[in-house]
Amino acid sequence: MKDRQSSSNYEKMKNDMAAVFLQYDQERMIQKFGLEQDPEYLYIRCLERNYRISRTSGRVSWSEDAFRSEETADYNEAMTIYDVLCYSREGCRLAHEWVNVKSLSGVRGGTLEKGSDFFQNAGACFDGKTDALIRACEKLQGKKLEKGDAAYELRLFPFLPMILRFWESDDEFPASLQILVDKNILDFMHYETLMFAISHVLRRMKEEMG
Repeated sequence: MKDRQSSSNYEKMKNDMAAVFLQYDQERMIQKFGLEQDPEYLYIRCLERNYRISRTSGRVSWSEDAFRSEETADYNEAMTIYDVLCYSREGCRLAHEWVNVKSLSGVRGGTLEKGSDFFQNAGACFDGKTDALIRACEKLQGKKLEKGDAAYELRLFPFLPMILRFWESDDEFPASLQILVDKNILDFMHYETLMFAISHVLRRMKEEMG
């Protein structure tokens, strides 16, 4: 019952945000991010997957077959897309300087702060599966980097990259996962939304790993 209620609450928040989306200037979104559009939908790519947002209902869906069929976006991916399109700062742009999400300046507390077990738990999920993680990153058209047993630059959005860097455990240290983002990431989304975005990235990785 508790899980069902939680799921229902997430669905309600997602539906509420769809209504909020409809209050924003869609033409400004199109111009700001160079979105493809038609009278019915705005289109955006997230982690190399095609999404579209209904211009009349705000519903977010995705497809891997040019929308001959489609799936409804889940909470994390939908809320990330809504936040970037609706709340990104005017004139947002990359600093082209990478920072660890756990060291973002001005951030106080939260699931991604130093000392949180979020990344420790995520790293443990990939431990012993580096080859599968590498294949998953390459399926998502990641750019291979140095430093780490698996290190790739991924495009969360075409205009917003992030880096995933992973080390296997050894006799002295547990498995370690780092997520690096552009220093100006909070010009594009709220800090709380970054948690949704990273959770979505990790879920996609696990899906691609099978």
